[in-house]
Amino acid sequence: MTEPAHRYDAKLANEIEPRWQERWEAERTFRAPNPAGELAEPGHPRSGAPKKFVMDMFPYPSGAGLHVGHPLGYIATDAYSRFLRMAGYNVLHPLGFDAFGLPTEQYAVATGRQPAEITAENIDRYRRQLRMVGMGYDNRREFATTDPDYFKWTQWIFLQIFNSWYDTDADKARPISELIAAFESGERTVPGGRAWSELSAVERRRAIDDHRLAYVTEAPVNWCPGLGTVLSNEEVTSEGRSERGNFPVYTRTLKQWMMRITAYADRLLSDLDGLDWTESLKSMQRNWIGKSTGAFADFATYAGDIRVFTTRPDTLFGATYMVLAPEHPLVDALTAETWPADVPAAWTGGADTPAGAVAAYRAQAAAKTDVERQADAKEKTGVFTGGYATNPVNGETIPVFIADYVLAGYGTGAIMAVPAHDERDFDFATAFGIPIVQVVAAGEDGIGDEWDRTKAYTADGVAVNSGFLDGLRVAEAKDRIIDWLAEHGRGEKAVTFRLRDWLFSRQRYWGEPFPIVYDETGLPVALTEDHLPVELPHLDDFSPKTFDPEDADSAPEPPLGRAKDWVEVELDLGDGPKQYRREVNTMPNWAGSSWYELRYTDPKSAATIADPANESYWMGPQDAEDVGGVDLYIGGVEHAVLHLLYARFWQKVLFDLGHVSSREPFRRLFNQGYIQAYAYTDERGVYVPAEEVEEQADGTYVHNGAKVNREYGKMGKSLKNVVTPDEICESYGADTFRLYEMSMGPLADSKPWETRAIVGSQRFLQRLWRNIVDEETGEVVVADVPASEETLREIHKAVAGVRDDYENLRMNTAVAKLITLNNHVTGLHPVPREAAESLVAMVAPIAPHIAEELWERLGHTEGIAYVDFPVADERYLVEDTVTYPVQINGKVRGRIEVAADAGEDAVKAAALAEEKVAANLAGKDVKKVIVVAGKMVSIVAK
Repeated sequence: MTEPAHRYDAKLANEIEPRWQERWEAERTFRAPNPAGELAEPGHPRSGAPKKFVMDMFPYPSGAGLHVGHPLGYIATDAYSRFLRMAGYNVLHPLGFDAFGLPTEQYAVATGRQPAEITAENIDRYRRQLRMVGMGYDNRREFATTDPDYFKWTQWIFLQIFNSWYDTDADKARPISELIAAFESGERTVPGGRAWSELSAVERRRAIDDHRLAYVTEAPVNWCPGLGTVLSNEEVTSEGRSERGNFPVYTRTLKQWMMRITAYADRLLSDLDGLDWTESLKSMQRNWIGKSTGAFADFATYAGDIRVFTTRPDTLFGATYMVLAPEHPLVDALTAETWPADVPAAWTGGADTPAGAVAAYRAQAAAKTDVERQADAKEKTGVFTGGYATNPVNGETIPVFIADYVLAGYGTGAIMAVPAHDERDFDFATAFGIPIVQVVAAGEDGIGDEWDRTKAYTADGVAVNSGFLDGLRVAEAKDRIIDWLAEHGRGEKAVTFRLRDWLFSRQRYWGEPFPIVYDETGLPVALTEDHLPVELPHLDDFSPKTFDPEDADSAPEPPLGRAKDWVEVELDLGDGPKQYRREVNTMPNWAGSSWYELRYTDPKSAATIADPANESYWMGPQDAEDVGGVDLYIGGVEHAVLHLLYARFWQKVLFDLGHVSSREPFRRLFNQGYIQAYAYTDERGVYVPAEEVEEQADGTYVHNGAKVNREYGKMGKSLKNVVTPDEICESYGADTFRLYEMSMGPLADSKPWETRAIVGSQRFLQRLWRNIVDEETGEVVVADVPASEETLREIHKAVAGVRDDYENLRMNTAVAKLITLNNHVTGLHPVPREAAESLVAMVAPIAPHIAEELWERLGHTEGIAYVDFPVADERYLVEDTVTYPVQINGKVRGRIEVAADAGEDAVKAAALAEEKVAANLAGKDVKKVIVVAGKMVSIVAK
């Protein structure tokens, strides 16, 4: 049988879709006018309209291109943006590329090609695929983080951070020049107590550098010899190996650039309250920031005071030992020459001397990352230093150990151990035979249930064995001991955070160069703005110097160090030509994505990151309570902490310095779920191509006649279950692909891809097409006749529901309502124009190509992108009748249909008269009839 000549199928879709994509590009349909500058356009149809700024998280353009899981969020933001544009908004919907980073560099090393060349190819592939799927971006605003015109401003922002300090009194960042002026005038005391005039030039620079928001320091880092680079915590697995390559990772102390994000910990925490984010996402950030309130306490030793932070200062009388991180600066000075008499063998690690025990344990700890050390904390290991500390509240002498579960980078790098009331301390004390003293007991007076000493007592109670604290509840005891510590100069009330300063150095080639040089003193010097951008030198060999993966004592040698002519440079930075040495580390891949939303607002600006008029228009606060930022930001939950925290930090620094109007980058955030897929393995455990697997009648699966096992999870090349948008668009068309992804379920949920199910979406679009176009002749079958009352009700009910669904990102339920209306229209002969045009307009955000084509065939010369989205007429939303389910003693026994304005008595009478209800009530005494207006009738009978 011959297919109708004008049927909507993959062939027709693949003719229609490129044509409309070309027209959108030629007419720059999705351009968003700015209020000022090169992108201002007073004559634009949405110039001066209310604005909406809609963003997707930056894609990293990999060589594999997109699979069908990647565009889920992109299609959702595209549909949302198209709807908003039709609803009267000036919509900014851009997309760029996060293109620096390790994956491209490693691929370039493996293939002997340049990263820039590979990046350009990958971006072209992504760009082509996104166009194929029908994305409506303002392409004038596209950029990649690798573009010099972009990373010039990344470097500029780094300089703003470098040239700033955090004034805790003002609770904001201020220019470093103001700190220098305060030191010079005596307004602020110079650290160390000396007068500013007494300091040498180098001492002054060091004092200033110690206050900068970007600074160089010796820091414990994750060193991966097999990759030849330092890794961030998120790049290290829980097994202490590199995420890429699976190499061992070691803790080393190295000179690194850091960002003082901890200065903003309180603000990062408090400003979460003003964000339209899910509570689960906010909780993830709160936990990462990790605010704790307690006290600092100082324990005296012959090597100097050991300061600890504790949230339970009320238990100080129960501190029977201390533990330092192996890297703590006092360890060497505390370590005794010989073991004290009668030291337990378990404390010595089998070494002849404390120094030997400490050295061996340090080497063991260095072979673990912080992640590993925390993961291994259940197994208590450690050694005694041979040194002792004095408990400040009772004068008791207590031993000082080192153990790897205490981290140098967290808190003070030291803890007081109260084994009776902390599980970790209890386990350690039990393993090492250390005394355990109870200082909190149950009951109002401390005489409650006897503590069985099989595990730590961590419940509330009153202080016991605690001198002047005895009898006080925990909260009172905390206040009293904090006052005592302050009065006796042995501590103070304190707030600490789990958040650590941001490690900002990478020993790689393919990243943003630092706008920093070093002079003859070895101290950092900021480049002036006229020296930006600092571009990477061309290197034939840019691979990092790698080492034996087990060589923990190796040290990084950044590739940029080989570019001698680039590293050693003569520059005039305002005080005449001088010789300098460039920074040879590069910035982490987080840098470019920490501010890109700002550049989208004004990508053509040459003088600033964004013209203030444009930045404040798109991102500025709407009222005094609003924190400002992007109106909708969509991406995966895997970026819930780091990327979002870093971007918030940079935004706040720029806000403090007056460069931006909003104190938050992303006002509303939505995490889309994932599209996952089934994968299949044969009897060897080897993955087989998913598309070649067949399901049997008994529910089993076979490949080439052999039974295979099915598993559910990620989609990936190694799992042989990748489906690309290219093949789906070729087989069904982009609109069918878009419609299917939006109809799979709630946007926030993860769901399985099923290629066979996509045909349902295609059938909907085919029915839509047939309702307007005759498949045999290609003629439009819509008539200029009035719609019936029933059809008007169906239209306006759909309009109200679909509009609300689009506004709230419920794309799947919007599709369901469109299917319902389309089914109604299918039964109309002829199809009224009002029904056809309303349906096409509502479909347009999700299936824009077919909507444009049908709109044009309906006689419109202008595209549908700026057509007003239908608005429901309230008259047609009022139902004439209402159906009530009727329950008897909680079970539905019948249904009645009554006038919508029927009174309660009429509803009761109709319910009692309903045939099935009356039969069920025969012989029973009706005690009560309850009418829930418009919902149900409930009868209680005995």
